[in-house]
Amino acid sequence: MQSVQILIAGINGALAVGLGAYGAHVLPQLPADLASLWNTASLFHLIHAAALVGVASFASMRPDRTPFSIAFALLILGTLLFSGSLYLRALTGLSLGTVTPIGGIALIAGWLAFAAAAFRR
Repeated sequence: MQSVQILIAGINGALAVGLGAYGAHVLPQLPADLASLWNTASLFHLIHAAALVGVASFASMRPDRTPFSIAFALLILGTLLFSGSLYLRALTGLSLGTVTPIGGIALIAGWLAFAAAAFRR
C-alpha cells in the first residue's frame, strides 16, 4: 500500500510543479485576481504533495497503517477539491460554490488525522 501511496504522492508532486509552471509561463495574461487564485492553488497543491510523501513514509514505519491511510485520503481529497476548484475558477471564471471550502476542511481534517495517528499504536 505504501508503494501505491508514494507513487500517488510523486505523481501529485509532478503535477503540482507542472501546473505551477503552466501558470507562470502560459497564463501570464490572466487578470491579477485569477492569477492569484492559480498561485494559491499551485502553492497548496505542492505543499500537500510533499505532505503526502511524509504521510506515506510514516505509515511504512507503523504496524497500524489505517490512521495514516485516512490522513492520506483526506489530503488527496482536500487537494483535489481545494486546488482543483481554484484551478478551474482561474481558467474559466466558474465558481463551484462551497467546493473550495469543503476542500479546505478536508485538508485540515487530513492534518488532524495525521496528528492523531501519532497516538495510535
